[in-house]
Amino acid sequence: MKKQGILNRELAAVFAKLGHTDQITIADCGLPIPKDVPCIDLSYALGKPSFMDIFEHVLKDLEVESAFIASEMKRSNAEMYHAIKKTVSTVAEMPHSDLKALTTQSKVIIRTGEATPFANIVLQSGVIF
Repeated sequence: MKKQGILNRELAAVFAKLGHTDQITIADCGLPIPKDVPCIDLSYALGKPSFMDIFEHVLKDLEVESAFIASEMKRSNAEMYHAIKKTVSTVAEMPHSDLKALTTQSKVIIRTGEATPFANIVLQSGVIF
């Protein structure tokens, strides 16, 4: 049995297969899931698990070189926006419609129970060397 890191077997398997520049998405409970992108649904109640809880745990287990968020987050979800900007060094902002289109390239979408505006992020895998 794993001792640390992500214990969810589906997430652990996806993370183990990621290469440099591969992308994953962490989503709120309202983001549409593209037809051909696998979704690991961790939600169990409105707001649970939270986006930030999953985001923080993913960052402990995955080398991230950059992130993409909706530019609308800055005004509609300022607390989350500032927390993300403090945590990830390279964060690109784009219209929410463009972010939704970008999710089609993700290897997986991790669906949370988050119910605040624009609580979605695409993370790009980095390298550990």
